[in-house]
Amino acid sequence: MLWVKTFHIVFIASWFAGLFYLPRIYVNLAQQSDPTVQATLLGMARRLYRFTSILAVVAVLLGLWLYIGYGIGMGPGNGWMHAKLFFVLLVIGYHHACGSMLRKFERGENTRTHKFYRWFNEVPVLLLLVVVALVVVKPF
Repeated sequence: MLWVKTFHIVFIASWFAGLFYLPRIYVNLAQQSDPTVQATLLGMARRLYRFTSILAVVAVLLGLWLYIGYGIGMGPGNGWMHAKLFFVLLVIGYHHACGSMLRKFERGENTRTHKFYRWFNEVPVLLLLVVVALVVVKPF
């Protein structure tokens, strides 16, 4: 079980690294008018999104293994796990929103400013903070 936990934590950290960086690329894309630079940034964003998606799938599967296979967070007094799973669903939704934004950039349909993406980039920080606090503190 400790190996599964170890790999779960590593894949979560790696997934979030991608979620922290991808919107930063969007900030630069929203500011950039040079087609050559835009093409380079889009290539970076595509590769990062694909790689981050693989990390997300492995992280979620390892989390399910811990939850179902070992019963971590099941039973009475584990309300924190239900709250955590809710926020994990929000993280997955954020990840998909990043993919939707990438497709808009690829089609040349982005209408948002770099300021929006700067604020959007703060969302995974808050989600990670809440999830880690729920896991460590187990408030309910």
